[in-house]
Amino acid sequence: MIRLKILLILFFTIICFGANAAFDIKARTAILQDFLSGEILYEKDPDKSIYPASMTKIMTAIIAFDLIKSGDLDLNDKFIVSENAWRLSSAGYSSMFIMVGDEVSVENLLKGIIIASGNDACVTLAEGIAGTEEEFAILMTAKAKEIGMNDTNFANASGINHTENVSTVRDIMTMSNYLIKKFPNKYKYFAEKEFTWDRTGGDPISQGNRNPLLYKNFGADGIKTGYLAVEKYSLASSVYRNGRRLIAVGSGFNSKTDRSKESSKLLTWGFTNFDLIEIAKSDTPFENAEVWLGKKDFVQTYVKESIYKTIPKARKKFLKVSMTYNGPLQAPIKKDDVIGKLRVVYKDDLLGEYDLLAFENVKKLNVFSRLIKSINFLIWGDV
Repeated sequence: MIRLKILLILFFTIICFGANAAFDIKARTAILQDFLSGEILYEKDPDKSIYPASMTKIMTAIIAFDLIKSGDLDLNDKFIVSENAWRLSSAGYSSMFIMVGDEVSVENLLKGIIIASGNDACVTLAEGIAGTEEEFAILMTAKAKEIGMNDTNFANASGINHTENVSTVRDIMTMSNYLIKKFPNKYKYFAEKEFTWDRTGGDPISQGNRNPLLYKNFGADGIKTGYLAVEKYSLASSVYRNGRRLIAVGSGFNSKTDRSKESSKLLTWGFTNFDLIEIAKSDTPFENAEVWLGKKDFVQTYVKESIYKTIPKARKKFLKVSMTYNGPLQAPIKKDDVIGKLRVVYKDDLLGEYDLLAFENVKKLNVFSRLIKSINFLIWGDV
């Protein structure tokens, strides 16, 4: 028998991209995502090809973080600065101001990349890891494909002008989401507002983080700016407030002022107009399902990954969360057996269906106990 249990009825409205119609920002292309639910709250030509400029450096950091996590690289490892890397600082690009022959730790290079946006640090890290920047760019593109950045190709480690260094704001959002989710302890570098490098042959030089949102009382904690004359200004940004995170990416802002103002506007709009709802928490008992001929009459259920939905505040409708299973379930039941489905429905629209797993083992009754229970059921209908 199919058992249906209505667990929750909430007054919400379903996401409708029509809500975007009255809202716009001054960017050529942009996207806004609720981090936990993965819902896209706003988009404007999100798959239009862009030159990602210094947002490229997010992937440069990810490659290093991956190697650190695997034990193939250490923050204290040092790489020697080549003339090739040094030329970028002497040519007037944003730089960490390292000198030829300097031995620089991986941690300082990462800070030089993330905080100071140093192109020279990018090349030094790339050459230290892969031998050449070209080989490093191959690693970057392969990683991009692995995490679902389907419209991205990296041609260098820094994002300086190159016709084949291309992406989209959707892909940059995917990359930002990946970094924050996979490397929460390393993501803290993106929130640091200043980096001081004790340079060779000169006084220490301090540089501020180029992310303008970090200097607002706004909850911003990352992630990366970008600029190219051909692309104008860009920004991948993230704000964390009261347990909720939004990620915004925009490109084609006309000025630094627009980049800061319009990104803030987009993030504020997301927090103001949408609520994040926790449907179920991972690895936590959810609801009980009936069991037949087991040592327990019920088994607890759970979901492997937390389930969140982002709901607009504008109009309120019914959101239903229900549990379905073919029950009562026959013992024995093993922990992690798939025993039912959790369904999230708005009116007649299925928003999501997720496996419900057994949270515990339930052993079968012995032969005598099963016989007694079966007789009781036949006589009294008592399960």
